[in-house]
Amino acid sequence: MDSFDYIVVGGGTAGAILAARLSEDPRRTVLLLEAGGTDRGFWVPIPAGFSKLLAGSAFNWRFHTEPEENTYDRPIVVPRGKGLGGSTLINGMIFVRGQRQDYDGWAQLGATGWGWDDVKPYFKKFETFEASDIDTNERGTDGPINIVRVGERPVLSEVFIKAAEQAGYPRNPDYNGKVQDGFGYYQVNQKNGRRWTVVDGYLRPALSRPNLKVATHAQALCLTLDGRRVTGVTYRQGGREVAATARAEVLLAAGAVQSPQLLELSGIGHPETLKAAGIPVVHALSGVGNNYRDHFATRMNWRVKQPVTLNEQTRGLALAKAVAQYFLTRKGILTLGTGLAHGFVKTRPGLEGPDVQYFFMHASYANAADRALDRQPGMTIGVTQLRPQSIGSIHVTSPDPFKAPAIRPNFLAVQEDRDCLVEGMKLARRIIEQPAMDPYRAFEMNPGPDVRSDADFLEFARRTGQTIYHPVGTCAMGTGPAAVVDPRLKVIGLEGLRVVDASVMPTIVSANTAAAVMMIAEKAADMIRADAR
Repeated sequence: MDSFDYIVVGGGTAGAILAARLSEDPRRTVLLLEAGGTDRGFWVPIPAGFSKLLAGSAFNWRFHTEPEENTYDRPIVVPRGKGLGGSTLINGMIFVRGQRQDYDGWAQLGATGWGWDDVKPYFKKFETFEASDIDTNERGTDGPINIVRVGERPVLSEVFIKAAEQAGYPRNPDYNGKVQDGFGYYQVNQKNGRRWTVVDGYLRPALSRPNLKVATHAQALCLTLDGRRVTGVTYRQGGREVAATARAEVLLAAGAVQSPQLLELSGIGHPETLKAAGIPVVHALSGVGNNYRDHFATRMNWRVKQPVTLNEQTRGLALAKAVAQYFLTRKGILTLGTGLAHGFVKTRPGLEGPDVQYFFMHASYANAADRALDRQPGMTIGVTQLRPQSIGSIHVTSPDPFKAPAIRPNFLAVQEDRDCLVEGMKLARRIIEQPAMDPYRAFEMNPGPDVRSDADFLEFARRTGQTIYHPVGTCAMGTGPAAVVDPRLKVIGLEGLRVVDASVMPTIVSANTAAAVMMIAEKAADMIRADAR
């Protein structure tokens, strides 16, 4: 039996940050458990390698949703990072903080101390934003996470931004600054043309510390309790079970899918859910696994008249030249992730901030499932609602820790979500129909020119929409009866246990969620150290 001050379960975005920060104190010992392996892989540091990583299983848990009527019983893939670095190994690297209202809303819901003015210093703390026009009142310049604007400026991206301006929207050089509204180029977690993960920024510099132990291929099986105190973790590694004890705290950072799973496997959750799965109730906590939210998106695409897209630039001799360019200069199309140009828009008057986000790429998929590009030139706009109201759940169905939980997102259940997504698609079409696009736009492929009514747009969304991999909320923070953790992230009714990851978000942020998770981990590390003192 091993004994440590802190045991961190999950070596992903939040877990790597926690392990690095807590081990800065040489008087404290830290064990980091990761069910996957290391972050070493050929495609991991290459930004364009995300398509290979999302389609494979080496660094991806490849969860799926349960069949649901709203999306025609389609199993929808829910990628989650596997290995040290978690989803920062496989995501599109897009860095978005969200809106002030997101965090002020958390505080209004009972997550006191998590308003915008409380969390902004933590965003600045971990950022190094490489930009000549940086506003240091808004952005950080010397943190462990490197952020750059997308370096590529293909002709279609400039035309897209110009078309948005013709449609009445402003150009915004920093959507992570004072206002999110507008169009421009995405900011991404990269450095010198390579993906920049939490391992690069936090964990690798900490690995030489004698007070930090990292165990990979270590699958957590359950938490151990002594009365109402969590005393450690039992995990399986190399075919044997190991019991590790925590003198101070266990910090659950397994993510919005697997943190509620481990709580329920340990008998912590809603009694009826646990009994249905054949798990004895140890601590009744009805909110575990509920309040699941995610961003649902559609992909609209158009055929392009001219050969200026990735579709033809990633084949034959052109691809060979691009590969050579990347490995010689760390520049070119292999530095691109899932988003090139951005848009944040309001679909109706009276909103304080944007409710729809666009992801523009000068590319189109022939088959989105295996991420195979069209052979003819194409362009795509991903359309997602920023603040969905539809709420689902993630629960275990068995005491088997190696069986994936049942993921039920309940997409498009609320009329507001349907209306917002439909309006977002209509506005995207309006942008592409602007004069700036005339020399390039051939015709709309999906949903297609025959789709005109709201009902037709909604049908397209139900038939083809996907998650964009932002599950949150399943161990929600707050003070009400549905809360799982309190504002200091302590599991309600238990001692020695906190949850620190995307699952604690009371509501989803108006953003790709990686940045918010980094902020949560940084703030949590400060709270843990303060409470220890």
